Amino acid sequence: QVLLVEFGGGLVQAGGSLRLSCAPSGRTFRSYAMCWFRQVPGKEREFVAAISWSGGSTDYADSVKGRFTISRGNAKNTVYLQMNSLKPDDMGVYYCAAGTRLVRGPEEYTYWGQGTQVTVSS
Repeated sequence: QVLLVEFGGGLVQAGGSLRLSCAPSGRTFRSYAMCWFRQVPGKEREFVAAISWSGGSTDYADSVKGRFTISRGNAKNTVYLQMNSLKPDDMGVYYCAAGTRLVRGPEEYTYWGQGTQVTVSS
């Protein structure tokens, strides 16, 4: 049962931009904190950005601060990740997750999407 679906991954040149979307499937996540993680083969899942259920609080990994922006749609049910000035180090599978608290640990998030691949060419 897929509860979160990610869109928007793809191939982009270094310095370019992508916008990822995360939409619910089968239920609502309006009252949940939402988070983006990324993972490359052989490494642990890495925190990227998170947003509170209201959209009033956000948190970013230092590596993406100033380049990425997380936001929620007007209905608070869809989450976006605008990624600018992309670098090869930003490559990976990006996962959307929902949880009850705005935290950085992946173990705190209950619901996950299946991921979308982001590839950045140098």
